[in-house]
Amino acid sequence: MSVRPIIKYPDQVLRQKAKTVPVVDKSIKTLIDDMIETMKAGSGCGLAAPQVGVSLRCIVLGMPEEEPFAIINPEFVKRVGEREIEEGCLSVPDLGGHVKRSISVIVKGLDRQGKPIRVRGKELLCQALEHEIDHLNGVLFIDRVESPDKLFKKEKPVEVEAKDAAADLAASQ
Repeated sequence: MSVRPIIKYPDQVLRQKAKTVPVVDKSIKTLIDDMIETMKAGSGCGLAAPQVGVSLRCIVLGMPEEEPFAIINPEFVKRVGEREIEEGCLSVPDLGGHVKRSISVIVKGLDRQGKPIRVRGKELLCQALEHEIDHLNGVLFIDRVESPDKLFKKEKPVEVEAKDAAADLAASQ
């Protein structure tokens, strides 16, 4: 398992429709393991294969305090309701925005063994499923922001700012 570089917007792989995974073999299982490690390293709750430069229909999800899992060739079976939420993306690290997402979804696909699965998602899992499946279709959350006033620049985390301030102070002495 290894952490792969996360592809950043405006790289064109993020805008392509990903290809169907024809067979779940060792290379797909390695991809899944690497994606889970990459997602954890980036402190994300989901990651799509195009975000690591692989244009295949594979996503991984890792909800807080739950074991991460993969869905290969995911498809929506059902979407219910609508809500507006704040969203960000590891591939668009400097921006956040308010987007409309479903209240709940049901997604079908294959697990890492190639067996059929169905996943019901509400709240964060629902949001992550929609966000990651969007990636497989070449859609980014910034495409779902209704107007520029619903997009915002993310602030650096406090620890990074403190580190920067310490470096500036050391350089001035």
